[in-house]
Amino acid sequence: MTKVTPGRADQGGRGRARGPQGRLSRALLLPLMPLLLSACSLGLEPSGPPRESLRPVQRSAAAVPAPSRAASQALEAYYETQLSEALARDLMRRDGGGPDAGFTAEDLARNFARIAFFDERSRARLADGTEAPGKLLRWERPVRVKPVFGDSVGEAQRASDRATLRPLLRRLARTTGHPVSFSGESANFHLLVMAETDRPEMLSIVSRLVPNISAVTLATLRNLPRDVPCLVMGFADERGGVRYGSAIALVRAELPPRMREACFHEEIAQGLGLRNDSPEARPSVFNDDEEFALLTEQDEMMLSMLYDARLRSGMSLEEARPLIPVLAAERRPGPLASDTGAEELRVSESR
Repeated sequence: MTKVTPGRADQGGRGRARGPQGRLSRALLLPLMPLLLSACSLGLEPSGPPRESLRPVQRSAAAVPAPSRAASQALEAYYETQLSEALARDLMRRDGGGPDAGFTAEDLARNFARIAFFDERSRARLADGTEAPGKLLRWERPVRVKPVFGDSVGEAQRASDRATLRPLLRRLARTTGHPVSFSGESANFHLLVMAETDRPEMLSIVSRLVPNISAVTLATLRNLPRDVPCLVMGFADERGGVRYGSAIALVRAELPPRMREACFHEEIAQGLGLRNDSPEARPSVFNDDEEFALLTEQDEMMLSMLYDARLRSGMSLEEARPLIPVLAAERRPGPLASDTGAEELRVSESR
């Protein structure tokens, strides 16, 4: 996944590239200041000005022409090759983790702290040079997901994607205990399924949803590299807020079915607040090793912990540290190493 580097006024943001040496999808999660949205047909409500960040790319003053169908076909072939190579290495598993991928309550506690409180793009450092944790970010209002398909996406594929999304959203609602549903015009989480030939349409939709989105972000979306097959942008519901109020995800329509489903799982889950990756998280989609394609048992436990009523939006890791081992042990009964549960949560490891 391509990492995202913010400017001084930008914060939060992620991008992922999966391939034989990396992940097959990468989330781009932006814990941002609120965005100002005008009323539009896609249903986001106004809030405040956005703060988003994507890696700056070389911009051209001229508008980028719509890519040809040949460009889209080339992407289809590229992703098929990437998937074939991953499957040949026994990656992109769909089993949720088996006996070979066990984890303890201590593992769960450590992984949750790393994934929910840290951001791989963060520049914030402690005095000893290690990464500084951030705040807990999650939704307080119901999450209403609407798929928005590009003109290139045929009816059969649209029906297939909807059939994949509906049970996933039910699963996420059941796992988190938070309302997550398929929605129409009242949506606040827009899932754009677009091909290369739909790029002008995609840029138009994003610009309508986020009318003051930065030129840097639009330039990145306009020139999105092929090793970013999917991404998600999340926006706080008020200036300086710690609660998500809206989100936009992009999934490339050229992806083969397993990669599309993997993108749906990870982008929506990361859009709910699990915004980091950790090489120690196994089994998990929040790991750059691409071993698992779909949400695992441990991922569900982390989502459940994220929305536990004993935690709150904006909570610091220091505040949450005494609770996290308790939440983990409830979901994964078993001994925690003596006195290491809380100590292990001092996970400000350097990268």
